[in-house]
Amino acid sequence: MSIYNLISFLGIFCLMFVAWIFSKNRRNINWRVVFWTVALQLSFALFIFYIPVGLFLFNWINSAVVKILSFANEGIYFVFGPLAIPPGVTGPAGEKSIGFILAFQALPSLIFFSSLMALLYYVGILQKIVKAFAYVFTHLMRISGAESLCTSSNIVVGIESTLTIRPYIGEMTHSELCTILTAGMATIASTIMAIYVGFLYHEFPAIAGHLVSASILSAPAAIVMSKLLYPEDQHPITLGKEADVHYEKASSWVETIIKGSQEGVKMLVGIVALLLALLGLLAMVNWAIAGLGQKIGLLLNVSLDLSLQKILSFIYYPFSFLMGVPWQDIPKVSILLGERTIVTELVSYQHLAQYIRDGQIVDPRSVVVVSYALCGFSHIASLAIFVGGISALAPNRAKDLSALGFRALFAATLACLMTGAVAGIFTTAGQVTILNSLPH
Repeated sequence: MSIYNLISFLGIFCLMFVAWIFSKNRRNINWRVVFWTVALQLSFALFIFYIPVGLFLFNWINSAVVKILSFANEGIYFVFGPLAIPPGVTGPAGEKSIGFILAFQALPSLIFFSSLMALLYYVGILQKIVKAFAYVFTHLMRISGAESLCTSSNIVVGIESTLTIRPYIGEMTHSELCTILTAGMATIASTIMAIYVGFLYHEFPAIAGHLVSASILSAPAAIVMSKLLYPEDQHPITLGKEADVHYEKASSWVETIIKGSQEGVKMLVGIVALLLALLGLLAMVNWAIAGLGQKIGLLLNVSLDLSLQKILSFIYYPFSFLMGVPWQDIPKVSILLGERTIVTELVSYQHLAQYIRDGQIVDPRSVVVVSYALCGFSHIASLAIFVGGISALAPNRAKDLSALGFRALFAATLACLMTGAVAGIFTTAGQVTILNSLPH
């Protein structure tokens, strides 16, 4: 253990204090939520990082995800041939990789995982997992069954999680709506997770297990940050009760696979379109900022290299410190966090892999902490997706959802940082070595 582990522990409470400062109504804060969130997160992290059974489970999950990803690669290779071979890997016929191509080597796995998740929903496995988490959140934290169910669903799916509570959205309180928006943006869908594993597996073999752990840890973090920023001041209709899962089941497993793959294609096209638009716009904004920086530099007789990512990174410096990131890695970690805010975590994870390869992030501890902190949809594009998607399900709440959007994005960002801090409490260089050296 080091001083950085202590900083991570204190960082949890500092992050919650930031949420408390900006709270809409501090008098109504449910401190039971705060207590149980911290207790659940610390207990789960301790179990995963240090208890032998937890280490075994971590290794099993990591191996399972990586193995499933290899099945997806079979279909990708069949369709795209040598274009699908990542760097450092030899193809089935002995072909060599021509280099990393995002569109052919990482993104297509989303279609396979989308079908797999749809199939698991069809046979009822995911519903049982979701209801188990929802039961814990509802009864320990004393929040509504609807927001518990939606938050639990976000551990395994994305915007689709709101479909599970569709009948309740129209009557939800403002605090509940803030929570479901926050939960959506503070977590990642299991389908998208496959892409990040593909980015980082060779540089960080235990990444799949860490991302699954991060998804679970971020769910209660989303609840506490939401309830600190927008405490409940009304009486939810499902308060303390279990909500029923709303799920439109397909007629057969074949139809389920077809629908799942089609939804995967829609997500794939949406991600590609989003990256093309956001990265292009970012380049345009950075061109203007760089030009302005050069002019200011000439006036001050200094070299000033500015970009939007770098400007945002300065905001994240204190938060990187609160997560327990070692001093030498704070600049790079902060850039990744700032980058996620404007161009999605997908780009940040890709750059994280590059930083690891190039040795630009020195301490293995920093890699773990930032991997957890980046594990969420807390960015501008996601705000539009979740507000628009939920508004489509309940048009009468569109105005309320729009008003709550940026507060929920702030809560989701703090929740992701809190998850990074929790990981930082239990992470040492030796612990990272142990997890990466386990057979995968």
